[in-house]
Amino acid sequence: MFVMNEIHNLETKSNVYPLLLKCKALGRIIKANRTPAWPTIPTRELPEKEVCDKLIECYLETTESVYRILHLPSFRRDYEELWEPGAYPDMAFIVLVKLVLAIGAMSYDDDFSMRPLAIRWVYEAQTWAAEPEFKARLGIQFIQLQILLLLARENVGVAGDSVWVSGGELLRRAMHMGLHRDPHHLPKRSLFASEMHRRLWNTIIDISLRMSLTSGGPPLISLDDFDTEPPGNYDDEQLMTEGAVPKPGDEYTSMSVTIAFRRTFPTRLTVLRFLNDLASCGTYERTLELDAELRSAYKTLCQTLTRFKSSQPGQSSGPSALALRIVDFTMQRYISALHTPYLIPALRQTKYAVSRKLAIEAALKTWSAVYPSSAIMAPHHSREDGFGFLQGDPLSRLACCGPGFFRIASLQASLLISAELDNQLREEQGLVPSPLRADLMSVIKESREWCLRSIEVGETNVKGYLVSSVILAHLEALTRGLDPQQLPPVFIKAAEESVEKSLAILEEKAGGQGQDRAVDAREEMDMVGNIRPQSPDWDFLVSDALFAYNAGMVEPMNWMFSENVR
Repeated sequence: MFVMNEIHNLETKSNVYPLLLKCKALGRIIKANRTPAWPTIPTRELPEKEVCDKLIECYLETTESVYRILHLPSFRRDYEELWEPGAYPDMAFIVLVKLVLAIGAMSYDDDFSMRPLAIRWVYEAQTWAAEPEFKARLGIQFIQLQILLLLARENVGVAGDSVWVSGGELLRRAMHMGLHRDPHHLPKRSLFASEMHRRLWNTIIDISLRMSLTSGGPPLISLDDFDTEPPGNYDDEQLMTEGAVPKPGDEYTSMSVTIAFRRTFPTRLTVLRFLNDLASCGTYERTLELDAELRSAYKTLCQTLTRFKSSQPGQSSGPSALALRIVDFTMQRYISALHTPYLIPALRQTKYAVSRKLAIEAALKTWSAVYPSSAIMAPHHSREDGFGFLQGDPLSRLACCGPGFFRIASLQASLLISAELDNQLREEQGLVPSPLRADLMSVIKESREWCLRSIEVGETNVKGYLVSSVILAHLEALTRGLDPQQLPPVFIKAAEESVEKSLAILEEKAGGQGQDRAVDAREEMDMVGNIRPQSPDWDFLVSDALFAYNAGMVEPMNWMFSENVR
């Protein structure tokens, strides 16, 4: 972002701006083609059972492995009944199933081929949820559906208003239903009802933290706002037997990862309140204190999950490698968020050097978690060997195909690494350029390819690929020792090439419908957005989800380069 001014100033000498307008117009066409009408009345139509089975397994191995929402034996029983001859299931359950399918579609294949269907399913769920509510709908299934709808909107990209706003609504709805009070304070109920109560509240408060982390908005919850205890260490089958007792904490169940992650909740909440609350008076000393607390919680989490991972006599299963990566990815995001504000000030004051180091380490771990085939993880593989991006990996697909938490955190990690490389070049005092760290440079190159791949699988915003291309060109030019006066043409060339490549992909996806309208893109943008041709509105390059809560900043990236650190 820090080199975009050069393109702005030289717009009359380049073709970047007109091409960007064409990309924007084509993006609108593509979105319109795959967006159903509103309202979209829910139907009972589903894909073939074989496809649905696969989509459900994709959902279970990603979302449900960490955020427990469903009682799987009950869900599977009701799901199988859908396929019996003459079945006429309740519409609420059909909507719930479709939301599960929509989330599963994110990691179904490398091309997100089911994106239009996933969007339609989310629209159907939103239409159903928008109907007048009655007390009969305020039950376990209803709150499950609301959680799934929020996650599906975030993952598939049907956001509308910020998911942080909707997350607040979900939290308050749950409190209105009494989920913030532990079942032992309420009239006696079954073990199943009590444990599902605890599981759903646990998922809701954790999602609230994730939305706060992504948006920069305050978490809007404190430990004093609820007394619901963490879920018990039960396997799902145990909940069907009244009087069952939880398994010992060192015995693995389908809840073990969730319970271990819940123990880090107080620390993660404290970090977010420190970072995002307006009343927080953050100091560097407090940052280091929170870092120590966060690392202690992280260490305990790792030790707990490692014990489950190791083979034990009589233990038939353990946490999946994917669930462990999702948890680790999330914890690294907290560490990165805590230290990022000091990344640039560390150039001027050595007391911040530890934060600079920790922020970059967390960014590298974030990138390697979401992209296990990265050169920093597998240096002996090459692209010529077919060692590509997604390789059927579910977490890689989540980050590449959708605009949600994993995509945003991965992009921010690559931007932090870009800033660090730029800092290293600025600090270089030698007579000849020094080689950059190979691992950091690999991430920048992979980030550019990754952004291009996102466009190929359906992303219509070309901002990521444009910026990563310009940043890479900038860094490579500096390593060659070019003078600052020689850099603008390098920026322009990289920008033009990236936008031309993006435009070709979007034209293909828009088909014949995009040809005529793309020609008049400048006029269309002028009318719709009131953008003066000589002053391009660079805001339209920035994803709404990426910096949705800017706390009054004029420029979304100002925090990264601010001179003022609290």
